[in-house]
Amino acid sequence: MLIWDNLNVHLDARMRTWIGERDWLTVHQLPSYTPDCNPFEGIWSLLRRGWLSNVAFTSPDHLIQTVRRGLRTIQYRSDLIDGCLTGTGLSITPTTSRVQSQ
Repeated sequence: MLIWDNLNVHLDARMRTWIGERDWLTVHQLPSYTPDCNPFEGIWSLLRRGWLSNVAFTSPDHLIQTVRRGLRTIQYRSDLIDGCLTGTGLSITPTTSRVQSQ
């Protein structure tokens, strides 16, 4: 299952065709503007307020390195990730188990 926001490339006809050709893939679109439903919005907020704030980037590589450094730090701070999930009401603990039989 893939949950997407409404970025224009996610809505493109070619992408819909590609998804339609994969019966194993289920895609759910978020409503138009729902940052509260997307935990990654919290991650971007942490990056913008921390690693990306007050920086004059000298090159695209400088920007990429800074984002990677921030994401790497966040990756090892489970309390930050948990906070981003909590803000959405989502949980990483499955509530039901699904068993597929063949």
